[in-house]
Amino acid sequence: RELELCFLLNLTERREMKLLENSSFEALSSRLCVETGDAHILGRIESYSCKMAGDDKHMFKQFCQEGEPHVLEALSPPQSSTTSPSQLGKSCEDGENPLSDKCCRKTLFYLITTLNESFRPDYDFSTARAHEFSREPSLNWVANAVNSSLYSAVGEEFNSLGPELWNAIDQEINLQSCDIYSYNPDLDSDPFGEDGSLWSFNYFFYNKKLKRIVFFTCRSVSLLSGYGHGSLDNELEMELDDEEELDGLAEDR
Repeated sequence: RELELCFLLNLTERREMKLLENSSFEALSSRLCVETGDAHILGRIESYSCKMAGDDKHMFKQFCQEGEPHVLEALSPPQSSTTSPSQLGKSCEDGENPLSDKCCRKTLFYLITTLNESFRPDYDFSTARAHEFSREPSLNWVANAVNSSLYSAVGEEFNSLGPELWNAIDQEINLQSCDIYSYNPDLDSDPFGEDGSLWSFNYFFYNKKLKRIVFFTCRSVSLLSGYGHGSLDNELEMELDDEEELDGLAEDR
């Protein structure tokens, strides 16, 4: 137990997950950060490698408590209202888990470190627990939920964006071979519980064979909230800083 607590304290100080470059995702993420009539939409799609080496493996063993990566952790019920019988027997790792509301600690490690890498250094998800995650049994339901939220937010513009978005995700991760997880935060210590937040979704498309996760996160922040305006400005500043850093590297080369 002490080893796990030590891991959680240091999780965000080390980079376990590697962000993979994807120009399509960068372009889509830019188009998903928009201002609507009464809210800011802040969306991002990112791809991460789950391959570990060196210190990463050591920290993973600590997290898994004496090297037991397939110990099951209880998840919350899926956000979708129905679960197909064929999905109930689908394993999160190696085909041994007959339950839809549990996942292996190895998978939980990937989900938490993806959140930390995606939102560092502003937020720390190290204290997140398995019950804050769900495994979604249906790709169709997830796609419909995402499409409905984004269409309601950006209107007709999403008619052209939607197909492009799902095609890019499929090209990167092979959706039919993925387990899909969602993060359902406690709203106490993360960006989704800040003042002005109207709605959010957070989906992880995990392809075990590719050892890769595509993380799709989006939230709507009220224009009436000073936090919302500041967040958009900060994200735009971060994007500009990243572009300037890339330009500087190109010049150096």
